[in-house]
Amino acid sequence: MYYYLPHLREYEDAIFPNVIFGQQRTGVSLVMGIPTVKREKQDYLINTLHFLLYELSEEQKNDCVIIVFVAEVSLPGKVQNASLHSFPREIQSGVLEVISPPASYYPDLSNLKKTFGDSEDRVSYHLHVATSPPLAFWFFVAFFFSQLEDDIIAKPDYIQSIKNFAAKQSQEWMILEFSQLGFIGKLFKSEDLPLIVEFFLMFYKDKPIDWLIDHLLWVKVCNPEKDAIHCEKEKAKLRIRAKPSLFQHVGIYSSLAGKIQNLKDKDFGKTVLHKAHNNPPAKVDTSLRIYQQYTLEKVYKGKDCFWASAPVAGDYIRFTFLNPLKVEKYFFRSGNMEHPGDKLFNTTVEVLPADETLRKELVDNRSKFNYPATKDGYLKIGAFENGIAEGSINQSIGKIQAIRLSVNSDSPVWAILSEV
Repeated sequence: MYYYLPHLREYEDAIFPNVIFGQQRTGVSLVMGIPTVKREKQDYLINTLHFLLYELSEEQKNDCVIIVFVAEVSLPGKVQNASLHSFPREIQSGVLEVISPPASYYPDLSNLKKTFGDSEDRVSYHLHVATSPPLAFWFFVAFFFSQLEDDIIAKPDYIQSIKNFAAKQSQEWMILEFSQLGFIGKLFKSEDLPLIVEFFLMFYKDKPIDWLIDHLLWVKVCNPEKDAIHCEKEKAKLRIRAKPSLFQHVGIYSSLAGKIQNLKDKDFGKTVLHKAHNNPPAKVDTSLRIYQQYTLEKVYKGKDCFWASAPVAGDYIRFTFLNPLKVEKYFFRSGNMEHPGDKLFNTTVEVLPADETLRKELVDNRSKFNYPATKDGYLKIGAFENGIAEGSINQSIGKIQAIRLSVNSDSPVWAILSEV
């Protein structure tokens, strides 16, 4: 590394990233690296993290790490504040890490050699991107490493799909591709990373890294004495494409100032915006103003999401069972993959016991079950945290007549329920 980036010899710790926050978890199956730089028009990073974390089970979260590599010295503070606010649980558990380069890490990007007729700004941009991944590659150890970007969305259960596709490969491979665009969704085995990183460092001044990957494959398997068709067949054995794509590019404003890139992966398909469950028969009602066809009935029956204009204090969403029943667990997810910010904030989950005598007792003695009770006999059993409310219900409460979501303060955003 010092040979290709000789300026690092002057700084002993330059190859070690600053850990902005994280548990530095190791021993997982999959590490996902997301380089990010400042965008002039619009930032997509927080939404991308929402998408990636959206569908992960607890088991999957325990077996992966998402590393955000903040590739600008001036940006880490902003990312830290936004991430701490949006993902406190993920940061604490170790599934989300944020690192940044020391100020001395990057080579001098002035007086650059122009390649392929590009402007100096464009060449500088490509060099900045090309020299960012090695730190993320080398800092964490896992069985697989996947390179992503900071302006994408992901298919539900994408992690399991990646593992399944990798497990069924019968031949030796070097790259598994889960998107056809650029460097998005490229999966590498950890044992191959030293070679790949060194190749990037050798030629980062000459070409973008997604082009360099193809050249690396050419070096490994193409015979100069045979034709291009033979070369492509040999490269295809090491570079295997999965369909449908698991990741979709959604950014419009590039991190390269002034560049618009409305790129879409045609193999991604339609985004799923809700998740269905077999819920017991119930009457549903809400005080919220419903947007178009996105009714509460549809999300309860698993046909679509529920979408309403910004809630205010006192608003509610209620599910009244046609026949009172015992409920062991509950789960509500607000927001979805297209509108991850449209969540329920400061909203409590409340249950109404079917026993009228018990309800009267709760009004008189609100601490009977160690749950706060409302004036109309509901028990406050939980609350939304980062868009999700889930938990178990004390079975001594008995049968339940209704479950209510109560909004306790005005919200600045609209609200979506995507899973009930």
